[in-house]
Amino acid sequence: MFGVVHLPTYLAGVALIVLLPGPNSLYVLSVAARRGVRAGYTAAAGVFCGDTVLMTLSAAGVASLLQANAVLFGIVKYAGAGYLTWLAIGMMRAARQMWRTRRERQREETAAEPAAAEERPYRRALVVSLFNPKAILFFVAFFVQFVDPGYAYPALSFVVLGAFAQVASVLYLSALIFGGTRLAAAFRRRRRLSATATSAAGVLFLGFAVKLSLAS
Repeated sequence: MFGVVHLPTYLAGVALIVLLPGPNSLYVLSVAARRGVRAGYTAAAGVFCGDTVLMTLSAAGVASLLQANAVLFGIVKYAGAGYLTWLAIGMMRAARQMWRTRRERQREETAAEPAAAEERPYRRALVVSLFNPKAILFFVAFFVQFVDPGYAYPALSFVVLGAFAQVASVLYLSALIFGGTRLAAAFRRRRRLSATATSAAGVLFLGFAVKLSLAS
């Protein structure tokens, strides 16, 4: 079909890949839990656009360029790790504020409302997606295994494979978004749970940053 081979195997692989936790899905879940369904889908849109750009770059051969140029790969890698670290520090600072007294927390939350409104989840999710050279390399290494080398229009094959991957991503992120709104209700009732979960998210983002910085 359109130069795509072994489609069932590809779909099974996509399902496993999408379900693996990563900074994109964790950020979407965090936004949905803090700001609701609409903001969650705004962040998800950033992920979709970022993934589309990476798929396009992979099809265009940019992944091969990163593989061949160690300096360029290092620049992208450390820039992405630095951005994930910055997000992690922000989450940990928010968690620290949650552990303070109720009166202090109320004043800080009131003062932080304009900053939260300026968070721009779409842009943050897009940057998290784009500064991930491992994702670019993965897309090209994974996609090419399911493209018929004898097909006259390989670009169309990449489009079909990318469409299936995006559908799986939409379904998974939608589940996270609606699950996040339920988590938000629990967080509002239990401040300690909210602070613990935010701290854990920050630690995970630091882990993602370290893992990316060690990528080769």
